[in-house]
Amino acid sequence: MDFEIKNLQKNIVAVARELGYVIIDTSGNEYNLVRKLTGQNYPRFHAYVKQNSQNLIFSLHLDQKKPSYEGTHAHSGEYFGPVIEEESDRIKQILQDDKIQ
Repeated sequence: MDFEIKNLQKNIVAVARELGYVIIDTSGNEYNLVRKLTGQNYPRFHAYVKQNSQNLIFSLHLDQKKPSYEGTHAHSGEYFGPVIEEESDRIKQILQDDKIQ
């Protein structure tokens, strides 16, 4: 699920911390974030976030398990549905107060 949060006052590091996500990789202006749902590595929410000035563009999904084959990124992931929508809404609600008015 893709969505955008506009006019934020905080940088991506502060945003990730506030949302309970950990930055696991960065590439250019894209950040790779995860939030575990249990004490294990999976399942976990996984977001690719691009920062464009004061805006963050999220691409969010749920990783159900780690990739099946070494060297691949293929995994059992959910990109739509109520669980993803709830997490998207949670992120938007938390960041609502961080917006520049």
